[in-house]
Amino acid sequence: MKKLLPVFFTFFILSCEKSENYQEAYESINAEGLRKRIATLSSDDFLGRKPFTEGETKTINYLKGEFEKLGLEPGNGHSYFQEVPMVELTAFVKDSSMLIQGENSSKSLNYWTDFVALTRRVTDSISVLESDMVFAGYGIVAPEYDWNDYEGLDVKGKTVLVLINDPGFGSKDKSFFKGNEMTYYGRWTYKYEEAARQGATALLIIHETAHASYPFEVVQGGWSGANLYLESADANMSRCAVEGWISSQSAADIFSNAGYVDYNFYEEGKQNGFKGFDLNQKMSVNLTNSIKKSISNNVVARYNGEERSDETIIYSAHWDHFGIGQPVDGDSIYNGAVDNGTGVAAIIQVAEAFTKLNKPTKRSVVFMAVTAEEQGLLGSEHYSENPIYDPEKTVANINVDAIRPIGRVNDFSVIGYGQSELEDYAEIAVKNQGRYITPDPHPEAGSFFRSDHFNFAKIGIPALYGKGAVDSDANGKEWGEEKYAEYTSKHYHKPSDEYTEDMNIDGVILDAQVYFEVGYKLANSNEFPKWKEGSEFKSIREK
Repeated sequence: MKKLLPVFFTFFILSCEKSENYQEAYESINAEGLRKRIATLSSDDFLGRKPFTEGETKTINYLKGEFEKLGLEPGNGHSYFQEVPMVELTAFVKDSSMLIQGENSSKSLNYWTDFVALTRRVTDSISVLESDMVFAGYGIVAPEYDWNDYEGLDVKGKTVLVLINDPGFGSKDKSFFKGNEMTYYGRWTYKYEEAARQGATALLIIHETAHASYPFEVVQGGWSGANLYLESADANMSRCAVEGWISSQSAADIFSNAGYVDYNFYEEGKQNGFKGFDLNQKMSVNLTNSIKKSISNNVVARYNGEERSDETIIYSAHWDHFGIGQPVDGDSIYNGAVDNGTGVAAIIQVAEAFTKLNKPTKRSVVFMAVTAEEQGLLGSEHYSENPIYDPEKTVANINVDAIRPIGRVNDFSVIGYGQSELEDYAEIAVKNQGRYITPDPHPEAGSFFRSDHFNFAKIGIPALYGKGAVDSDANGKEWGEEKYAEYTSKHYHKPSDEYTEDMNIDGVILDAQVYFEVGYKLANSNEFPKWKEGSEFKSIREK
């Protein structure tokens, strides 16, 4: 059944007083500006935009220059930058192998093809020798779902194998976790956090493409070379000594050696009453670290409101990508045109639209290009722990990430649909374009936890993360789904995510116009959008 907006709410949104030239500002979001900025940000000159590199220096100075040209004020006092202290660790696996020893057999896993591993601990070397191995299902402790994969298991000092995603994957039963919609328990970030709380020495996640929503090549690229982390007081010593992934085939071999031949670990792990067990094997691996500490930067600019300038709407998009990495077909620059050249270009275009208004908005609008999203949402995490603007007076976050340039699509997908009233604002803006709003068509991917809006949500700020989905106006839904699958399998987090002149950015324009309309209405409103009943973030805001 289609959800109807409350009459008073619809009236409020539609009755927002508009600037005389609002439509002119709206239509200034155009192909020329978007193309120029996407092409620039994803050019080889920007070296893949990795933090701590020359690519960062070029990127943040370019963004500062763009905001200055628009006449926006520095967003952090007198500076356009918010410093983000981080440590860069480059882990090397000794002998490029991990040894798995059973009672009567041993197997050497090969780095890169069979596993990837690193340590977040800021130390020169880590040695894990003959660590007992345990299988802990999905590695989840979720009292609200009456689920505890660690119950009855002693994992202190041991190596734990767990599954990616959560037990609801593939289920239509929304009462079983959230059905096919991934919960935070399904994210790899949670699994490492929980294993550390349980006292494990090492955690290895079993990769499977459908459950992860990306192929093993994405894991290989993201978990090799230099990786960045926020600096912590304990030098990350509270983390597991080793964090990594193994291929599903390597996991199957380990289970076979334990006597579980053809064991369907995903099917078994989702059963109510599942109990983890010892694998009767030991794991050994040696890592060395190259350590570099430095400062990265969020880029922050501000458009001042004239009545309640202390109340803000924050647009966010991550500027970073993977820099120069493992060559693929002879190309080693991970340009990140879609992810997230499109998002950064979009918020600059939205900023430009605001500057074209001949009447200032009542509230202020902040444009934030954050660092190190690809390293685990680090720039937005740092902001959430060190906010420049009072979270209680931050009206909303509008996050933009990886808009696929496949032309006009009629469906605008809200990631985390049902979370906040912001989707009601978006629905009005989308309908004005002759399109319709829809929940995430791929909720199993856990996208709500994979972009920067999540860190705003964690401190109670209502967050909107939405974009055009798959219902291609010209080619239909099936074609749109094929394009989604093609991007995910062939270009996502790979050097081939490059700008081309034949990109159809009509849909990018429409999405950016939605972001502008939603932000504009919020900036001229007296209301603070709320989290909806059932949202896990509602209580945070209400405190």
